[in-house]
Amino acid sequence: MLQDLSPASFEAHLGTSFHIHYGSQEPLEVVLQGVRRHEPHPGPRAEPFSIYLRSPGPGQGVLPQAIYRVEHPALGMLELFLVPIGPDPKLGGMVYEAVFN
Repeated sequence: MLQDLSPASFEAHLGTSFHIHYGSQEPLEVVLQGVRRHEPHPGPRAEPFSIYLRSPGPGQGVLPQAIYRVEHPALGMLELFLVPIGPDPKLGGMVYEAVFN
């Protein structure tokens, strides 16, 4: 499934909610805030890209970088390696990046 995803797969869902499942707590709701295309390289993915998911506010804490189950109503359940890259300077909340290369 992951190998079939492209930037367009996510661009169609900008601004929508995803749920990050971690441990036994309620999933963390995040919003897809961006998709960035990378330069092509001789790797397995013809069109490498990153997605950026933002948590709703500062009181959420920070998830460590790890593989998480990320759920979306249209895209289903995805196993993604997420890296916290810092708080959003304008909107607040932590931003997480997943790279598809």
